[in-house]
Amino acid sequence: MNGPSDVDGTAFAARANPVAKLAVGLAVAVAMVLSLDPVTAGTALVLEVAALPWCGLGPRALLRRGWVMALAAVAAGAGTAVFGLGGPAAGFAVATRILAICLPGVVLLATTDPTDLADALAQVARLPHRFVLSALAATRLVEVLADEWALLGLARRARGLGGGGPAGLLRDHVGRVPALLVLAVRRATVLATAMEARGFGVSRRRTWARPSRLHPSDAVVIGYGVLVAAVATAAGLAAGTWHLVLT
Repeated sequence: MNGPSDVDGTAFAARANPVAKLAVGLAVAVAMVLSLDPVTAGTALVLEVAALPWCGLGPRALLRRGWVMALAAVAAGAGTAVFGLGGPAAGFAVATRILAICLPGVVLLATTDPTDLADALAQVARLPHRFVLSALAATRLVEVLADEWALLGLARRARGLGGGGPAGLLRDHVGRVPALLVLAVRRATVLATAMEARGFGVSRRRTWARPSRLHPSDAVVIGYGVLVAAVATAAGLAAGTWHLVLT
């Protein structure tokens, strides 16, 4: 795939089938959901970070795509440490747990073209093609709406709106929302009509222009995800911190 310049699309894990990358995230998420302890989450996070060179993401690319995730993890961890039970240890467990769950998703989104993901979900994961194609269209529409949001801001500034410090900035953003909503409805209507006219709503079995298949290298990627989940769980059990959340 032709990804952004700060992502190496030729890296081993970056070239994996999107379903294989999704399976890694699912395996790690299951391990993190079963137990809330710092050893299990910390071990999983360390193993994920160790694999980043094979995912094609450098520090700059990771920071640019994952800063929101990191900020949310720090906020959740700090809130748990201050107001929750368990103190700093519980806060650290919550923060590392969020990072361990979100990091595979960041890698998936950074190294996968949305069309490739849709092809894989429909052909490999066997999800209903109507759902997959609708999600793909919505993803593409989000990119367009982001550009429309910026253009609305420029148009309002040209009319002398949007100034006045933080209060003016807030009014500017609130003023853009109704216009963006109208644009979104119009574009969604046109897009739905165009897709229906091109046969995307057909109920019978459809063909795909770009085949998506699993390869032996994908088994390695999936295996590493399972390994991360297993080693992290084993580390928690060995340290005596692992406990089933449901009990």
